[in-house]
Amino acid sequence: MKDKNAIYDISAEIWEKKYRFKGNGTVPADKSIQDTMARVAKACSSVEKKKKEWEKKFFEILSDLRFIPGGRILANAGTSRNEVTMFNCYVMNTIEDSIEGIFDTVKDSALTQKQGGGVGFDFSTLRPSGAPIRGCEAESSGPVSFMQVLDSTCRTIMSAGHRRGAQMGVMRCDHPDIEQFITAKRVNSALQMFNLSVAITDSFIKAVKNNEEWHLTFKGQVYKTIHATDLWNLIMRSTYDFAEPGFILIDKINEMNNLYYCEEIRATNPCGEQPLPPYGACLLGSLNLTKFVQSPFTPKASVDLKSIESVTRVAVRMLDNVINISNYPLEQQKEEANSKRRIGLGITGLADLFIFMGISYGSPESLKLAEDIMQTITYTAYDESIKLGKEKGVFPLFDAEKYTKGKFISALPKTIRDSIRKNGLRNSHLTSIAPTGTISLLADNISSGLEPIFAFKYTRKIRNTTEHDTKEVEVSDYAYRKYKEFMKKDIKDNELPPYFICSDKVTPDQHIDIQAVLQKYVDSSISKTINVPAEYQFSNFKDIYMKAYEKGLKGCTTFRPSEHITGILVKKDSGSKKTRSLEITKRPLELEGTTYKIKTPLAADALYVTINDLIEENGRRHPYELFINTKNLQHFSWIVAMTRLISAVFRHDPEPLFLVEELKSIYDPNGGYFSDGAFVPSLAADIGKVIEKHLLKIGITSKKTSHHYPKTETESASKHNNSSYMICPQCNEKAMISQENCLKCMSCGYSKCS
Repeated sequence: MKDKNAIYDISAEIWEKKYRFKGNGTVPADKSIQDTMARVAKACSSVEKKKKEWEKKFFEILSDLRFIPGGRILANAGTSRNEVTMFNCYVMNTIEDSIEGIFDTVKDSALTQKQGGGVGFDFSTLRPSGAPIRGCEAESSGPVSFMQVLDSTCRTIMSAGHRRGAQMGVMRCDHPDIEQFITAKRVNSALQMFNLSVAITDSFIKAVKNNEEWHLTFKGQVYKTIHATDLWNLIMRSTYDFAEPGFILIDKINEMNNLYYCEEIRATNPCGEQPLPPYGACLLGSLNLTKFVQSPFTPKASVDLKSIESVTRVAVRMLDNVINISNYPLEQQKEEANSKRRIGLGITGLADLFIFMGISYGSPESLKLAEDIMQTITYTAYDESIKLGKEKGVFPLFDAEKYTKGKFISALPKTIRDSIRKNGLRNSHLTSIAPTGTISLLADNISSGLEPIFAFKYTRKIRNTTEHDTKEVEVSDYAYRKYKEFMKKDIKDNELPPYFICSDKVTPDQHIDIQAVLQKYVDSSISKTINVPAEYQFSNFKDIYMKAYEKGLKGCTTFRPSEHITGILVKKDSGSKKTRSLEITKRPLELEGTTYKIKTPLAADALYVTINDLIEENGRRHPYELFINTKNLQHFSWIVAMTRLISAVFRHDPEPLFLVEELKSIYDPNGGYFSDGAFVPSLAADIGKVIEKHLLKIGITSKKTSHHYPKTETESASKHNNSSYMICPQCNEKAMISQENCLKCMSCGYSKCS
């Protein structure tokens, strides 16, 4: 049922689904959003000497959503839950290059994800595939194979009913397995619980610019030498076609790290806004910038920087207190958090603020305003942390001489630097701009983080009483809605002022410029996605990343709609040919085929897969039917169903590359196995490999293209048509977008990262 005129409170839905505490024997249920904020304020003030005074101050900035803590804090603070964490972000331990070390990491990550924490890993410490293993006369299967184990673990925890897992896998650009890492997710749709990023070094960028050779090494041994530009192009082409891997400028991160003197950062959290050391953790919270605009939509519109200062001071204290009241999955994470007391204070609603001010996103005026706002937040946050250090004590690893020589600290005003040197401060890091998709919806659908608005209005499907009883309602952007209220008359979309700009009108350079001016005042990092249209030229696409490096960013993430990405909807030209069916009305009496043997530890007896082909007059072969034979009747009905369905697909699609990818992406919750030296996540995936092998044999595909989807004609993504969206895995609607380095559904609210 469609009800476009329905008045829909998106905030209420998000609160109910994500943050409302339903109550237990100890703590009463939240009856409203205000109850939730009161619960959080009380919990965060529990470590203060003047509890009532700070509870009131915390509630004041929470109740009108001027400050919105991270989702883990909203959901868990004050609930008496003892098996959850209030930290969104973790990076796991340095993985020891041994079976024991790898599976210690598997255990630690499982415990962290169980409590709701997203995790990041650096896989550069694991020996490459083919490297000898001393003591057992064997060769290592390499980091990517062990990533499969962590991927399965994360998937299992998700299926057990806990918060959806999110993982970041990082590998250095000089690791011998870096080429395999870059292409790992497209081989068999594996590692779907991972975001992937390459740790880019300054020396690699230099080698690319000078077209030099590049050594792939491990522990000082050179395993392979390639041209730096070849590796650069592999990274760029993969990102262009598949939206991964991401781009982490690891030397810049360590160069600008406030704690350069006592830690090395090698990885980030899943969305990239928090570069963290081993066992590192960070709390998040955002100032809602839409609440600080005075006289919006008028020539007198201004930003109340004084109010931003006052809210920042209270927010810093509040986040610092959460470090004391949070649970920690691992004791090492607790020690890390308490010894450095990292927090990540950021912003949301920036694009809406620009609209309130009558400024176009990406314009020189917007850059200046964004810089002024972030400068105010950062300088105030550091000043407040100094005061907290005097009152409650500085973070234990503070070293006045070394800390104040850090590059980021050296750029702060002299008065702040002198005060830090004299008095110390409470928190090692204070600012970060994180994904705010869900909390931005909670705040009446304001624009998310620093991102431009994706669409001023869209349709969202909501459930009435049952899964099948749903209706569609229109959801609109906060600033868009407020402008229409301000005008007090019906305004058509084509009559909106020119500063109403959606993301499809923002150029890559403007994206980078906004991120760069904010990064100057962010001591951690920023989660952002640069969306580019499908027809964007590859040569220009590569330049985005070089510009990100030159502008001093710590990372860069782009998204381009592509026929290679599962779920991308690509419209074909009206004149393009439809997929050809074999159009066979009756099966020939004789067909030629091949029988393949599958030996799996999941069954006592082998399976024999026979694929028969139809041969055209020109000799070209197409798969026509498939049979599976085995003595084991345990899965008889499943086998019959699969053979009939696959045979039906063969008859309707003579080049069923999509079927191969779908089968190979199926994971068995009981675990996979190794076959012919490669990890296979399930028996269905093994059958997919057999079909792929057969398609290669009969010439339907080649080794170079066997893992790709067939190409189609692409329509421009510069307009918000279907080619800008992906299919949501939760509601199957054409409503998934890439924003803030995360996939989000604008219809049902699904998010890969939360």
